[in-house]
Amino acid sequence: MNVQTDPFLAVLDDYGPVDKHTLVGGCSRLDMQVDAERLAAEFETIPDDAWGSRAGRVNLHQKANAIFLRGYARAEGFKPVEDRSILASLPYMRELINEKIGTRPLRCLLARLGPGDWIRQHVDYGPYFDKTVRIHVPVMTNDHVDMYVHEHCYHMRVGEVWAINNLARHAVYNGDESIYRTHIICDFLPEPDILERVARADTNLGTPLPNGIPPSDP
Repeated sequence: MNVQTDPFLAVLDDYGPVDKHTLVGGCSRLDMQVDAERLAAEFETIPDDAWGSRAGRVNLHQKANAIFLRGYARAEGFKPVEDRSILASLPYMRELINEKIGTRPLRCLLARLGPGDWIRQHVDYGPYFDKTVRIHVPVMTNDHVDMYVHEHCYHMRVGEVWAINNLARHAVYNGDESIYRTHIICDFLPEPDILERVARADTNLGTPLPNGIPPSDP
């Protein structure tokens, strides 16, 4: 994406690329906890019909339903990166996004991956991804979800907050037969607060994959 033609992402011009390979590695777990029960209770208030589409996400991400909390999918064109109306009814998520994790959020969404579904390995390319910090907050998950990043496998639990190196090759597989995997996924501008928090995170939690990320569905 050419951020120079997008007035709502022109703020990225003030930032340089983030060295995610050094800062994050593959994935790193931040030294903070969220209120898992409060988050789950708030999540349950979202009506079922809100999950009726991919919210403009295309290609590899079509497997996951999405609700954008801030901004829009790139495929929808140049639209404002601002809170969406649904976020007003989700005060704890709004607090996490705008205050607790970082202070300069850009695009944020809820992404739900169905039982047995798989987002195949890929790399996120472009200036937007080069200059933002990708955060995942598990909302609903299970013991059979594998997050693959940079030839390691990670397991993320509710109550945790993780930074993801989306400039490395990554994929996710939900191996459960009945339980969805739902995460808040949010990109932040690389301000000192979020960079310092990620720099203190635990980067040694992945299991090495001697044969690399699986090339197809397990």
